[in-house]
Amino acid sequence: MTSSDDGGYVHDPAAFDADADADDEQRADSAAASAGRGDGDLNAPHPATVDREFDWRGWSLVGVIVFAFLVAPATIILFPPGAEGYRFALLILPLAPAALLAITAVWATTRP
Repeated sequence: MTSSDDGGYVHDPAAFDADADADDEQRADSAAASAGRGDGDLNAPHPATVDREFDWRGWSLVGVIVFAFLVAPATIILFPPGAEGYRFALLILPLAPAALLAITAVWATTRP
């Protein structure tokens, strides 16, 4: 006895693909409508195809990297251990450049 004899399920890949394509279109339409963007964003170019240059955002990221990896550690090394606020400096001097680097990296890599 086979599934075609008893009226059971028979997998048809073509029918499955057609249903998936229709579902994808419905999801894309509902997502665009809920975001209030319309159909214009559905035809936007892929980020990999857009010509991007290393502009002022990239150079600002390089500056923050230099600050985080060279200036802040040098400041920690040069800060005298017996000075007032040394423990505070050991916490803040690595933390502030790390947070600044994270924020700048996200800002520099997200393009409108």
